[in-house]
Amino acid sequence: MATGLSRRVVLAALSPAFTGLVPSGGARAATPALSLSGAFVQGGYAVGRTTPHALIDVDAQVLTTASANGWFVVGFDRDAPSASTLTATTLDGAVTREATIATGDFDVQRIDGLPPEQVTPTDPALLERIAAENLRKQAGFASQADVEGFRQGFRLPVVGARRSARFGGQRVLNGEPKRPHFGVDLATPVGTPVSAPADGLIAFAETGLHYEGGLVLVDHGQGLITAYLHLSKILVSAGTYVRQGQLIAETGQEGRATGPHLCWRMKWRGRNLDPSLLVGAGPFQS
Repeated sequence: MATGLSRRVVLAALSPAFTGLVPSGGARAATPALSLSGAFVQGGYAVGRTTPHALIDVDAQVLTTASANGWFVVGFDRDAPSASTLTATTLDGAVTREATIATGDFDVQRIDGLPPEQVTPTDPALLERIAAENLRKQAGFASQADVEGFRQGFRLPVVGARRSARFGGQRVLNGEPKRPHFGVDLATPVGTPVSAPADGLIAFAETGLHYEGGLVLVDHGQGLITAYLHLSKILVSAGTYVRQGQLIAETGQEGRATGPHLCWRMKWRGRNLDPSLLVGAGPFQS
C-alpha cells in the first residue's frame, strides 16, 4: 500500500495554494463535486473529476491532486481490501465516495527451467548490481507527470499477440513460490513493435537489466506508470513525451524470460494494477 499524509496535515501545509480557489470578498464556493468511473476490482482503477487542484485521498491517505482541469486517477492494488473510500478536499469542504472493490480472479503460474541466479541470486556482485538497478527503477516509478494520458482509453501495446499469462497469478519458479506476477504477458516474436498505449512521459529507459532486460516506463499522468519488460530494442529516451500509438521499443526475451514476449505492467503510487483493464475504457470526458 502506498503511503500518504492525512488531509488535515496536507491542507495545513498547502493552504496558500488554494487561495486562488476562494472567490473575492471572502465568499466560499460550494462543496466540490466528485464523479468516478472505472474498474472497481482488485488491480483496477478509477478516473474521476472534481474541483481543479483538489486533494485526493484514498482511505484517509492523500495520494494525488486533481489536475488543472479537475481530472485525477487512482489505483486499487492487486490485494486491495473489499472497500475503499475516496475523498476530494478543498478549503471549501470535502466530498466522499465509497467504492466496493470486487475480488480479482487470479490463477497459479508455474515456470521451470530458469537459471538459479534468475530465481534466487546469491553472488555478491550480482546482488550489488540488482540493488543499483532497483534504485534507478524506483526513481522512474516515482514519476508524477502533469499530463492526462490516462483519460484517453488505452490501446494494446502490441498487435496480434497471444496472452500467455494473466495479471496477478501466483508465481512458482523452479518449484519455489514467489510473489504474484504483476504483469500481462503477451507472447510475440522477437522484434515485434511496441507502441505507447496512451500519451505519456518516458520516465525510464534502459537495456541490460538483470530481471527485465530492456525496460521502458511511461508515466501517463499523476504517477500512473506502465512498464514494458524483456525488450530487445528501445527507441525512446527518458524525459521525452510520446503520443498514443508511437513506437517505443521492440519485444524480446531479455532478462528473466523463458521465451519471446512482452510483459506489460502498470503501477500507481506503489500499487500493482492490471493494465488490460484500461484497454478500450475511454476516452473519459466531461
